[in-house]
Amino acid sequence: MDIKIKQPLEKDIQNACCEYLVLKKYYIHRANNIPIFNKSLGIFRSMPKYAKKGFPDIVVLCEKGTVYLEIKRPGGKLSEDQIVFQKVCQKFNIPYYMITSVDELVKIL
Repeated sequence: MDIKIKQPLEKDIQNACCEYLVLKKYYIHRANNIPIFNKSLGIFRSMPKYAKKGFPDIVVLCEKGTVYLEIKRPGGKLSEDQIVFQKVCQKFNIPYYMITSVDELVKIL
């Protein structure tokens, strides 16, 4: 008998990470890079003019400086735009992590 373990949703991992960071009193910002749906018009609103595709899900200000966190489900992969952002962070020696759980977050902070 095969038992399938349901993978957590990305939004649930993001929420758990944010809850942990707030509990630990980190200063954070949760970025939303998906346009908001306007129900009355039945369309998505435009993203702000200079909003960058690939911007990480969570920005943390802490002892390490500014840390960018991209949250994925286990087995998830960065998009091309996210890889571009990651490379910009590497160029400027800015901490950037792709994580899949609160446990990984605890280890890096």
